[in-house]
Amino acid sequence: MAGLLSTTKRALPAPWFSRGPLSVFRDMEELMERFWEEDGEGLKARMLAPPLDMSETEKTISLRFDLPGVSPKEIDVQVSGNQLTISGERKEEREEKGETYHRVERRAGRFSRSILLPCDVQEDKVDAKYQDGVLKITLPKTAEATTRHIEIKT
Repeated sequence: MAGLLSTTKRALPAPWFSRGPLSVFRDMEELMERFWEEDGEGLKARMLAPPLDMSETEKTISLRFDLPGVSPKEIDVQVSGNQLTISGERKEEREEKGETYHRVERRAGRFSRSILLPCDVQEDKVDAKYQDGVLKITLPKTAEATTRHIEIKT
């Protein structure tokens, strides 16, 4: 049996060493960055922040926020320059008539989300509509922000 090569791998002293001995510190740093984000709101506020889709045409920026169960009266939309802030509150709907809850996953409470828009918009012409739990916001771009086609002369 002498001369046979072993095909089994020797275990590393710790599994995270496979990516380098400093990977643990990088993983911890990334976790802390996700918890304490630049806006200072942290993980809990992010759980209540409404998800959004943002799209852009030549003349407008469109946003769609999912806000099921939130009354339009509880939503506040503010635009300042190229920053949009949406805030509000989702009320807790719980009637306890001898019921035992086995699971509660729907979040209730105040939420706020600020996003930077790709350009300046006309603040006085912003349109917001709420239907079927979806808030649609249309923001017309300023004249300076719209794309201009420049013809090349030969």
